[in-house]
Amino acid sequence: MRAYKGIVENGVVVVIGARLPEGTVVTVTVGETELLRARISNVIKRSSRKVRVRVKPSPGLALESQLPSRDE
Repeated sequence: MRAYKGIVENGVVVVIGARLPEGTVVTVTVGETELLRARISNVIKRSSRKVRVRVKPSPGLALESQLPSRDE
C-alpha cells in the first residue's frame, strides 16, 4: 500500500504525481481540517443567493411579558 497526494476537481479525485493503471481501486482519506474547510468555502460560495428565513412569533412569549410577575 502507498500514499499519494491528490486533489478533487469537479467532484473527481485526481492523483498528483502518479500513474495508476485503469481500474485501480483506491481508498481516499480526507482529513478533518480539509473537510471543514471545504464545507465552509462551499457555504460561502452558495451565500451569493439571497435566502429568506421566516420566523413565526410564539404567542406564549408575548403573553408572558403582559402577565404580572409573582414579586408584585
